[in-house]
Amino acid sequence: MGRFYDVIVVGSGPAGTFSALELAKSGLKVLILEKGDDLLKRKCPALEKQVPCVKCKSCSITSGFGGAGAFSDGKVTLSAEVGGNLKDFLDQKELDKLFQKVIEKLMEFGAPQRIYGLDSEKVDKVYYEAQRYGLEIVKSKVLHMGTDKGYLVLKSIREAIESAKIELHVNEPVEDLIIKNSVVEGVKTSKGEYFGKFVILAPGRSGAEWLFKMSKKYGIKTDTNPVDIGVRIEVPAEVLKKLTEVFYEPKIIYYSKSFDDKVRTFCVNPYGVVVPEMTEDVVTVNGHSYSYPVSNNTNLAILVSTKFTHPFNDPVSYGKSIARLANLLTGSVIIQRYGDLKLGRRSTEDRIKRSIVKPTYLGAVPGDLSFALPYRYLSSIKEMLDQLDKLVPGMADDGNLIYGVEVKFYSARIRVTKDFEIDGIQNLFVAGDGAGITRGLSQAAVSGILVATSILRRL
Repeated sequence: MGRFYDVIVVGSGPAGTFSALELAKSGLKVLILEKGDDLLKRKCPALEKQVPCVKCKSCSITSGFGGAGAFSDGKVTLSAEVGGNLKDFLDQKELDKLFQKVIEKLMEFGAPQRIYGLDSEKVDKVYYEAQRYGLEIVKSKVLHMGTDKGYLVLKSIREAIESAKIELHVNEPVEDLIIKNSVVEGVKTSKGEYFGKFVILAPGRSGAEWLFKMSKKYGIKTDTNPVDIGVRIEVPAEVLKKLTEVFYEPKIIYYSKSFDDKVRTFCVNPYGVVVPEMTEDVVTVNGHSYSYPVSNNTNLAILVSTKFTHPFNDPVSYGKSIARLANLLTGSVIIQRYGDLKLGRRSTEDRIKRSIVKPTYLGAVPGDLSFALPYRYLSSIKEMLDQLDKLVPGMADDGNLIYGVEVKFYSARIRVTKDFEIDGIQNLFVAGDGAGITRGLSQAAVSGILVATSILRRL
């Protein structure tokens, strides 16, 4: 016989933990099931030893308590315009209240008090200058914790989970759902069956593929989300200081003239480091920054968004195929001088050593990204770098380092009601990035609160 709970939560990222904590306040019996390690056991050998990714069974960068953001630089963007689609469910006023609630909770757990993007005069000055070069800066406030302080915040959240008597099972992936007569009754893992009145699926980005499989199995309707494919560039921190001092993470959008593709900056890490991450069987690249400088470089992603139309509806597999090709070429993350990329030649260890910008991830292998990335993407990326170079001179210098590939896998968007209940299956809810509803820490946490509120209304 399985065990019974009021609510079962699949996943312990921001969506899962914020929903569980909200539910536990009402005295409900809550179980969290997490496929990865507990927080203190999450370790990445590739980062610790500065070697190529060793392809752990469960990637500690993307899986485990705290979700994919546990080792990120902990940026919380307070805007409905970036990081998800919650504006489809709530108006701006309601969202602002919930963003504030998330910020207050994070500060209770030890997050810093400073918020970037509040100086409207400086924001407007850069905003209008960027427009001259065809660049749109998304105005948003950002709370930055840093990888180090973000980890301490997660430790506090982990302690709060324990204090609230929420049951947490780690290293226990959910294999299947228990659904009868269009009503969810629980879940199955390798260790047994668990039954609950309500189930929340919040598996995060690393669980997107699993959730897509579940949707196919149970006839859950989905909509296709875009896939973002590109590179991570590492430049001297001084180059981007004009922007990072105002916004910390400037979010900039550009539409390429060659293909009219949407190109954008993502995950800017002042004085940070480049890191590998593994999703299922592919190694991609990411970046982190801390609450204090750990390098003289700033790294950021330049991503091209593609929304596929009928008949193709599997953008995740498309993104993975490009990442696999890059892995095939070097067995790891590829690193290349921007000057070499422009000349159409692969970088060598010698050329990387001569570069003014010193790499922060030594496990990357010199190569040629043009053998992995389609011409369309490279052309659009180069266009945006040329325009950024006009706003912040130095962005398109030959000595800058390009890492690849970076892919953001946004799962198929699960069709839900206004309460985040899956259309057609009673008492089964979704939240966070894995469901394709959000794409970042703040909106994921808000979605968790919203799902918990929907469940509490039914009790």
